[in-house]
Amino acid sequence: MKKQKLENKSYKLTGNKTPLAFMLASRHHRRNTLMYFDEEQGVNRPLRYAKNQKSPFEDEQDGNAILEPIVFEDGMLTVSKQNQVLQKFLSIHPGNGNIFEEIDHKRDAAQDLENVETELDAQILARELDTNKLISVCRVFLGASVDKMSIPELKRDVLLFAKHQPYEFMEVLDDPMLELTNVVAQFFEEGLLSFRNGNKDVYFDLKKNKSKLLTVPFGEEAYYIVASYMQSDEGLETYKLLKKSLNNKQ
Repeated sequence: MKKQKLENKSYKLTGNKTPLAFMLASRHHRRNTLMYFDEEQGVNRPLRYAKNQKSPFEDEQDGNAILEPIVFEDGMLTVSKQNQVLQKFLSIHPGNGNIFEEIDHKRDAAQDLENVETELDAQILARELDTNKLISVCRVFLGASVDKMSIPELKRDVLLFAKHQPYEFMEVLDDPMLELTNVVAQFFEEGLLSFRNGNKDVYFDLKKNKSKLLTVPFGEEAYYIVASYMQSDEGLETYKLLKKSLNNKQ
């Protein structure tokens, strides 16, 4: 087995926090539990950092443990390769990933590259969208009043959407419900459907039909729920009726 290369490691507080000094919990006690669940033994083991011990587990340390505070200065902490017990302690600390994280330049560069490439791909796709797709994206996901917008305005807003939220934009284009949801949004815009009871209920708003269509489940997106309903056998007839009324208005 190839021996792991020892190296200096750096850590930073999460959330871009940079206090002058931050002391990380370094030992387990009743008021501030610091435990690691050992899957092999099936038990929680108390942690304690002691610079003269070989293990971060309190049950593997002797009675001569020399405790030392772990202090982040300006949000940063560097641990030399000679201090393997502290590196191990930090790797299994409950606050790892929540309070602090290891700085990994290769990982960060790979993530940055992926983000830049995704942003570029999203903007290329946005530039190639036809007018109908531009309208659908703007109406459904940006909530824009597309009837009052010029083509350059539509393109601008979609390009900005792709630039600032590339992952969400790519998901939007892959959504098989996009076009149907766009039509549903038009049903509301043209007054064929309407909301009542604080946008909880959807009603027909036709001359001869003012009945309730459905109730939107709590936390769900109304247009999407209506579009999903219209894919059912019963909903398909409703869709045809409303689409005919929409075409007569346009």
